[in-house]
Amino acid sequence: MLLAVVVAVLGACSGPGVKDGPGDRPVPTDIPDAQPRVEPRSRYGNPPFYDVHGRRYYVRASARGYVERGLASWYGTKFHGRRTSSGEPYDMYAMTAAHRTLPLPSYVRVTNLENGRSIVVRVNDRGPFHANRIIDLSYAAATKLGIAERGTGMVEVRAIVPGEDEPPAHATAPPEHPPRLYVQVGAYALRSNAQRVLRRLQAQRIEGARVMSTQVQGRRLFRVRIGPLRDLEAADSVMSRLSAAGLREYRVVID
Repeated sequence: MLLAVVVAVLGACSGPGVKDGPGDRPVPTDIPDAQPRVEPRSRYGNPPFYDVHGRRYYVRASARGYVERGLASWYGTKFHGRRTSSGEPYDMYAMTAAHRTLPLPSYVRVTNLENGRSIVVRVNDRGPFHANRIIDLSYAAATKLGIAERGTGMVEVRAIVPGEDEPPAHATAPPEHPPRLYVQVGAYALRSNAQRVLRRLQAQRIEGARVMSTQVQGRRLFRVRIGPLRDLEAADSVMSRLSAAGLREYRVVID
């Protein structure tokens, strides 16, 4: 039973196989977004928690209120036709996505923070399990959002509750202020703790590290961030250096 649960959770996004890539036919320019509708919770892919690569993930009881900014990636031919975590076959030409903790199925609006494009996808799979990616889009969804060619993109993911939330109109214009990309190493209630981490980063000659003060729900927090960084490749390079230095609690953040 436990093995069956693990296999169902991992679904398409985790298995080995041939090199992934785009499809052999173009994505229609007028492909429609997923249409949010009330659906029962899937029998598969919704355990209370599951473990992948030594990390535990807790499945949310509801998608309501979920919103997050981070990096999106996509998956294609390597998994096309294979079983997803929800038990459905993966269709790289459908408007779907994989998420680590949202209940299956869920609907989310994904907005490209660099070009303003916005889409609605149905979450029916688990992943991505690559560090610091928050959602894995189908090839069609990534193409429509404008990130398929580059492979990743800075996005905002916002849950839609069918029957309660109406998807807003598509955004077509680039945002007025371009997103700023950071690697965050921690957030602390005490400035002294943040300064201690900062000194460790400086000892490793990691440039661009700073302590940034902010208010979160009435509480003062001191975030240790590296950046802003010029692009995703720079962020990956910083994270590699952090890992080599023995630091593990870091993540990509976008303002």
